[in-house]
Amino acid sequence: MAKTTDRDKMPGAQSIDRALSLLSAFTPQHPQQRIADLVASSGLGQSTVSRMVSAMLSLGFLSHDTRSGLYSLGPQVVNLAAVALNQNVVHHQARPVAQRLAAELGLGVNVAQRYDDRLFYLCNFEGEAAPRSATLIGRGGPLHATALGKCLLLDDSPEEIGQALGSSFEKYTASTITTLSALLEELERVREQGYSVEHEELALRRACVAVPIRDRGGNVVAAMSVSGPLSAIRLPERADELSALLIEQADHVSTGLGFSALSA
Repeated sequence: MAKTTDRDKMPGAQSIDRALSLLSAFTPQHPQQRIADLVASSGLGQSTVSRMVSAMLSLGFLSHDTRSGLYSLGPQVVNLAAVALNQNVVHHQARPVAQRLAAELGLGVNVAQRYDDRLFYLCNFEGEAAPRSATLIGRGGPLHATALGKCLLLDDSPEEIGQALGSSFEKYTASTITTLSALLEELERVREQGYSVEHEELALRRACVAVPIRDRGGNVVAAMSVSGPLSAIRLPERADELSALLIEQADHVSTGLGFSALSA
């Protein structure tokens, strides 16, 4: 017999679960959905999905294009995302620093934090040499295949990393690190040099340099990176230059979070 939890007894818990599962179906890969798509992805009946979509539409959590019949996330989701972003202390400290650095270098500057076994972007500023057609803010990414992700793993023990990520990882390009042992070796290099690099590990013709951001207790709570096309980043030629700039700017953010190198 299935065990009943306190949560199962909560009035409306099932409806909340269903509504959140429908909202979660909208992803960067599938930003627009039809009712049939939501039925297929959620496993719910069409009448249930239609009823819930209608309710979320009236509340502003979904928008509907009457010409195409497609639904997308609505203005109320954007509003809640802005509230969450603006109350994030790392975002508050890092945003002006990242914005200035992107303007100075003409490259992309990103700030990310970790959520379970993924990273998510808090800040994303594009420079002239690294334009993007869409923002990275709020998007997720793998830890093992990004310079940001490697920095976010620096405080973890080998056992903790293995528990979180497993022993083998998804391969995005021929340069992606795909085993735990190789990742642990890479993290040792990152600790020694104070910064991490990503050279076509997640995407071809893209490179990145990243450094950690620390809080009052010296814990890695975020990471900041400079990214762009290979022709602009020019690794390993510019690794020392870019990492030195990043370390200096990340130190400003860490100081704003209460970190002091003297007490670390």
